[in-house]
Amino acid sequence: MRSSSPVPLLSLAGLSKRFGSQLVLDGIDLDVAEGETVCILGPSGSGKSTLLRCVNWLERPDSGAVTLEGQPIGIRPDGRFLSDRQLSRLRTRLGMVFQSFALWPHLTAIENVMESPLHVQRRAKADVRVEAAALLDRVGLSGKHDAYPSALSGGQKQRVGIARALAVRPPIIMFDEPTSALDPELVGEVLNVMRDLAKQGQAMLVVTHEMHFAREVADRIVFMDEGRIVETAPPEVFFTHPRTERARSFLARHRAQTGGAA
Repeated sequence: MRSSSPVPLLSLAGLSKRFGSQLVLDGIDLDVAEGETVCILGPSGSGKSTLLRCVNWLERPDSGAVTLEGQPIGIRPDGRFLSDRQLSRLRTRLGMVFQSFALWPHLTAIENVMESPLHVQRRAKADVRVEAAALLDRVGLSGKHDAYPSALSGGQKQRVGIARALAVRPPIIMFDEPTSALDPELVGEVLNVMRDLAKQGQAMLVVTHEMHFAREVADRIVFMDEGRIVETAPPEVFFTHPRTERARSFLARHRAQTGGAA
């Protein structure tokens, strides 16, 4: 549910990124409101994942600005880049769920969830453990607190990843194709957790190829192609009356691949 506040929670202005001679992001402008779910759609290679990585400075943008709650991400007020330690602290305000899970294999589920609150935010261990346990219960893993990633299914690993992102109490969570590495029968359990987060007002920026989920959950669809935002619209408009030929072609191809599903 989008906030009525006139100040965006997250703001991207003129964000650009090159890899060698290839322009991957070309002047991206995007605001996300408090409590809003924005789903980013587009063909492979359109810059969607790079956009998320530039938002939290896992990739350094070549130009443009990222602000969270009015505070610049990645650059100090004097124009200098933040140190790695400063960036680590700021990234705790931008929760991230990766398509490849990115769990520490030598830590249990609850230890993975506790890692950033303990070692980056420096919160009290007893409090962090109680909160981590509650978060694992919240994502349906009450019996898996002490399991190592090797003993978990892909869907369970991704739900640990979501609990880990929530553990740092971020105002927004970014999801980079969170179901793309999962077997089809495991996709639903992850999407159900994300649906619940949206209902509870957690702001989310979601790169996804799950069209039905985007249509059902998103407050707004952002369609990207060749490093640019081509179209932005509410889901009920985007999926029924896309304005651009590029979006119409993308949706038609998806319907052909899925037998007509949205």
